[in-house]
Amino acid sequence: MEMGLYQQQTMKLVMTQELRQAISLLQLSTLDLHQYIEEAALENPLMEIEEQDTSSMHAESYDMPVMWHDEPPEMQEREEHNEYSPFDQAKDDRLRVPDYLIQQIRLMPVDKFETKVLKHLASNVGDNGYLEGTYEETAAVLPVSWEKYEECVAHLQRLEPAGIAARSLKECLLLQLQRKFPRYELAEQVVSDWLEELGTHRWKEAAKRLNVSLADIQKVYDEIQQLDPYPGSSFGGEKPVCLVPDVYVERQGDTFSVELRDEGLPKIRLNRQYRHLLENKEEGEAAEYAKQKYKQLTWMLKSIDQRQQTIRSVTEAIVEFQRDFFKDGTSQMKPLTLKDVAEAADVHESTVSRTTTNKYVQTPHGLFELKYFFSAGMNNHDGEQTSTFAIKDMIHDLVDKEEKQRPLSDQKISTLIETERGISISRRAVAKYRDELNILSSSKRKRYV
Repeated sequence: MEMGLYQQQTMKLVMTQELRQAISLLQLSTLDLHQYIEEAALENPLMEIEEQDTSSMHAESYDMPVMWHDEPPEMQEREEHNEYSPFDQAKDDRLRVPDYLIQQIRLMPVDKFETKVLKHLASNVGDNGYLEGTYEETAAVLPVSWEKYEECVAHLQRLEPAGIAARSLKECLLLQLQRKFPRYELAEQVVSDWLEELGTHRWKEAAKRLNVSLADIQKVYDEIQQLDPYPGSSFGGEKPVCLVPDVYVERQGDTFSVELRDEGLPKIRLNRQYRHLLENKEEGEAAEYAKQKYKQLTWMLKSIDQRQQTIRSVTEAIVEFQRDFFKDGTSQMKPLTLKDVAEAADVHESTVSRTTTNKYVQTPHGLFELKYFFSAGMNNHDGEQTSTFAIKDMIHDLVDKEEKQRPLSDQKISTLIETERGISISRRAVAKYRDELNILSSSKRKRYV
């Protein structure tokens, strides 16, 4: 091959920094975008942000594509004091399990050493209510004998709530049953010796060995279902997360309107000093720096505007496809793919995927993630497709209405859906959807009383 220098023109798709920014902003939720704007304001001295205030005066607008307004210092100070969110007043009053136990230990008639051991044990009770750690670990910290350790554990297990400080599920259930009055001795015996068989519905063997009927085992099962396997679950745990909708769908007669949650975003105000520097068209290093930062600011604003418009168009397309859902609920959900919405909104499928990620919509039927409205479907005898959500509702309704002494098998459910709804669905598909609905198999749903 001959060596040499040659010129060749080619076309390449280059991801500019601005394009990357637009793509990344599209994936952010409204809360994440709020945080992104605040972080950008720390890096760009031209940006000054303020929270939305519907009672404030209309902002002045200029030829530049940035909205700002200048106000007297006392007005700005008043706005800062008026910034209010109802979530700012929400206090985190969650009481941890160890704190609740220690409050009770202080009222117990025990000596100082036992109090010290009890507080140590209480600090080792996890959020689920179970006692963590071993005697050896406690003995390495405190000079306590095995007998005293077991005595202190017993003291701790007498505290509220029932079942607290257990070291296994069996012990937790027994502690709760032992507080029942009158005592349910059969239930205690089943939990003590036949808990695994009870959980796997191997009741015949347990009934035979205990010389009781299956109806008696059913009553024990129902009693145990009322117990709490995690007595510490009502305390502490993770801090609850507040989901804020990014878009609203409101019904107005037979039509639906899509509204974006713009009030969740802060208003961006151009810094007064830099604004004068740009308007006077001065030269120098400071002016060039201001122009560069202003360019970044305007591109970010354009990206935010494009993000809002994309969310609106994608949501409107979803509403158009799922109009029956917004009217009548989940049972009317239709099959929908990213491609369907992409074609309706005139965007790429990847754009629809990014737009629906971490975005929530407030509908007349509740709060849903935008991705919730996408699902596969199955054809009925007429060639029409039915969403998997609707099929799950059919399975749920059939199980609710079944005769509990003779529950429907997966094959029977499949046959009923085909004969009543005209949808051909396999037994394996029924089993799959049943598992997703957390519905037990027919053998485990069977009742004897």
